[in-house]
Amino acid sequence: MARPRTHDETVRTRLLEEASQVIADSGAQGLSLRSVARSSHTTTAAVYSLFGGREALIQAVVEEGFRRFGAVLAAVEHTDDPGADLLALGMAYREFALADPHFYRVMFESLGDGLSRPETPASPTFQVLRAAVARAMGLPQDDSREPGSSPDLDPAGRAALRLWALAHGLISLELTGLVPGDADARRRDYAATLRAARGLVAG
Repeated sequence: MARPRTHDETVRTRLLEEASQVIADSGAQGLSLRSVARSSHTTTAAVYSLFGGREALIQAVVEEGFRRFGAVLAAVEHTDDPGADLLALGMAYREFALADPHFYRVMFESLGDGLSRPETPASPTFQVLRAAVARAMGLPQDDSREPGSSPDLDPAGRAALRLWALAHGLISLELTGLVPGDADARRRDYAATLRAARGLVAG
């Protein structure tokens, strides 16, 4: 008879959710394993069993955020209109951030506390954007270079970085309550801004 699992995937997901909220609200320095375990209706032993410790839990939160983000972007369908596909990708970016604001903040904001941010999870999501930009520009979609090394980025990579910066800035302002209007108005304004920014792709 198989040995029963002490801590299942449900507990792991609950711990990641709780930890993401604490880190987003109070920074990594505010994360207490005992507090997160209590809020998740489990024990610190479960945290150590599932993640190995505090820093590993923080890293797991970041990686889970990028995993969810990547799944959302991958679900955007390709059509015969690369420009419309790029807009759909930008809208999916925003929808993810609004649906998972705590994970979104942890993914892109400073972790503090001397902790280093895992670099590898970000690369696949950037490559999805870069490939969509390349399609819109009529350029090759395959490029293995990492984001952040801007002098080495190809034209599609540089254009993708500009669009990423624009989308991230707009979404960050919206998450902090600095974008006026109701939900529908904010969505329309975001979409209109992305449409107006097509020059960033051609530039």
